[in-house]
Amino acid sequence: MNIAILSRNRKLYSTRRLVEACEQRGHTPMVVDALRTYMDIASNKPQAHFKGEPLPNFDAVIPRIGASITFYGTAVLRQFEMMGSYPLNESVAISRSRDKLRTMQLLSRKGVGMPFTGFANNPDDIGDLIKMVGGAPLVIKLLEGTQGIGVVLAETQKAAESVLEAFMGLKVNIMVQEYIKEAGGADIRCLVIGDKVVAAMKRQAMEGEFRSNLHRGGSASLIRISPAERATAVNAAKIMGLNVAGVDLLRSERGPLVMEVNSSPGLEGIEAATGKDIAGMIIEFIEKNAKPHRTKTRGKG
Repeated sequence: MNIAILSRNRKLYSTRRLVEACEQRGHTPMVVDALRTYMDIASNKPQAHFKGEPLPNFDAVIPRIGASITFYGTAVLRQFEMMGSYPLNESVAISRSRDKLRTMQLLSRKGVGMPFTGFANNPDDIGDLIKMVGGAPLVIKLLEGTQGIGVVLAETQKAAESVLEAFMGLKVNIMVQEYIKEAGGADIRCLVIGDKVVAAMKRQAMEGEFRSNLHRGGSASLIRISPAERATAVNAAKIMGLNVAGVDLLRSERGPLVMEVNSSPGLEGIEAATGKDIAGMIIEFIEKNAKPHRTKTRGKG
């Protein structure tokens, strides 16, 4: 198969591993920078061009679209969908998962466990908003933040009010979440492919830090997850419409809670922690499922 890997940097670990896995299984990979790809939308036959040349109709596309280029990256992926390529994750599902608030609303509608979450626009509502999520300490998140950036732990009512007023004054979109103390600064990253959790790792925040992201100095280790955690992760990915997802869970007194659903999960940490060939599993999934024009939305929406 001819497989496009939408990535801005071919030297990134995840991109390199996907290229290796394609080649090891006899496929022809091509790393395509989404921002250098441009589209002929007006013609009856949609086309995509890259550095002055028309791109072939790929059998499959693996999107590794960074959060900062979601709008343009998903437009490029949508063009490939219209050309008949099979997307590992569909453009609509990626756009959906990049909106943290929308993600929480969709999971809530389906009864998936998650931290109490609030959203407001007016500073006059801050007091009730804090009460709604159980009071301080609480977590305040920028909706556009990634890798733990724009996430603040407000330990007191006064601190929470000050941070919320500051963010609202800057006109940025934020959401407020209950702080799960019993998680102890740790979360579980479940790597879902299709309808299975193929790998799981525990991410532990460094001392004095509550964010467990590996980019923030957190450590990763192998962990055994419960059937409930496994089912929650698979269900969350399915609700978002993602074939491959990194689902982040917190262990709480009321069961597993979904913190985030990532449509472009990094492979380095989880392959190192588990010793599993995640890249190979992703290519194997594509082999079993890739067919022309096999998208639920057929490029629409």
